[in-house]
Amino acid sequence: MVLMVRILFVSLLIGLVFSDPLPVQDYCVAVTDSETFIPCKNSSLVTIEDFMFYGLNATTEFNDAGLAIVSVNVDTFPGLRTQGVSLARADFAVGGVAVPHVHPRATEVAWVLEGTFLSGFIDSQERVFSKVIQKGDVFLIPRGLVHFHKNVGDIQGSLLGFYNSENAGRSTFQDTIFGCEVKEELLEKYLGLSAEDISKVRGKLNLCGKAEAGFSASPN
Repeated sequence: MVLMVRILFVSLLIGLVFSDPLPVQDYCVAVTDSETFIPCKNSSLVTIEDFMFYGLNATTEFNDAGLAIVSVNVDTFPGLRTQGVSLARADFAVGGVAVPHVHPRATEVAWVLEGTFLSGFIDSQERVFSKVIQKGDVFLIPRGLVHFHKNVGDIQGSLLGFYNSENAGRSTFQDTIFGCEVKEELLEKYLGLSAEDISKVRGKLNLCGKAEAGFSASPN
């Protein structure tokens, strides 16, 4: 019960500073099964189940980086539409890492549920703010800044992230820089890599459908 009260408190706190536009109605349950874009479910059809999400405690398989994420955003929880808040649970194997990434539409508040992490972000002046955080600690990551987490403890760790947007978005450095739509000649000049090197990196990251054994795309 204490845990749930704390989660509710943090959710309400971060929701007070809206990243998304303010709602103009009590709620707008997203319609996910219509081919025609209808922003909100008919209010007469809304039930208590539209405001429930089950499975935050569910476990998922770790990816190659030792990370497993359960995302609770408007795509997985339609009741969040127009409410300006979402969250995610991230489980880390020992040594697991959330590679440098950004959430372009939201500030993040990361709460350590279990374990010990090296967490940090990089500001626009290229200053690195990082610290080892432990169970019960809360870490703020300003909106749109590159940040990272690594489990530096000797047990599996978990973070609960809160965002002041119904869909914070996620973009990793590797996917952005080495994405298939980025011209090789730009990367050759910018990074000093050969076309062969670029192709190898893209293959290892599985960004262009040419994955190499033992590697996968960014941990989403």
